[in-house]
Amino acid sequence: MSKVALVTGAAQGIGFAIAERLLKDGFKVALVDYNEEVAKEAAKKLAGKGETISIKADVSKRDEVFAAVNETVEKLGGFDVIVNNAGVGPTTPIDTITPEQFEQVYGINVGGVLWGTQAAVEAFKKLGHGGKIINATSQAGVVGNPNLSLYSGTKFAVRGITQVTARDLADDGITVNAFAPGIVRTPMMMNIAHEVGKNAGKDDEWGMQQFAKDITLKRLSEAEDVANVVSFLAGSDSDYITGQTIIVDGGMQFH
Repeated sequence: MSKVALVTGAAQGIGFAIAERLLKDGFKVALVDYNEEVAKEAAKKLAGKGETISIKADVSKRDEVFAAVNETVEKLGGFDVIVNNAGVGPTTPIDTITPEQFEQVYGINVGGVLWGTQAAVEAFKKLGHGGKIINATSQAGVVGNPNLSLYSGTKFAVRGITQVTARDLADDGITVNAFAPGIVRTPMMMNIAHEVGKNAGKDDEWGMQQFAKDITLKRLSEAEDVANVVSFLAGSDSDYITGQTIIVDGGMQFH
């Protein structure tokens, strides 16, 4: 019987690549995104690769996350893996941060992980089995990145939540791990590079190189590189791994 996975922020970038890879692995996949139209488009692009549904949800809103998980169970007939991937990454020099930005970035990047975890645990318990919770952190959640106080802060928080919940949920047969991408060619990364370049009076490519210059493998990541690691964490080969952050950054950080 096919296993069922839910991926947040699945309409584009890393989330879309994860959804595509999990379909290839034989999962049925719920694509969750705050933009309903883009989520439907993503589901159309994946037609023929496996069973998908698209669900509109703002991950910073607890009720919407629980509703998305319940809809997934109802429509896809089970629930085994949640990938708390949705995130935002504005460039925030420390003196520019507003309360509104703080609430937005922490609400999505940290709130989304907390509510996704709660909703997944409730579903696993109702279904009478364990499961896998996979959270998106970042190499910016392993070492602080310049001009990213809010984003880096949230991604450090995700690593902490991953470690705590791994301990708390182990007895329920639930593993919790995180993946930490580096510099990935996604719309969000291009926006960050643009802002960093603009702040320095330089172009987008210069902005991207500020992040890319320290990559040991000398290339930017593709979204598929990250999806490969999530595939491992979602499958049975990682059953004896919990509380870990796997860094997928081409060798920017070594641990």
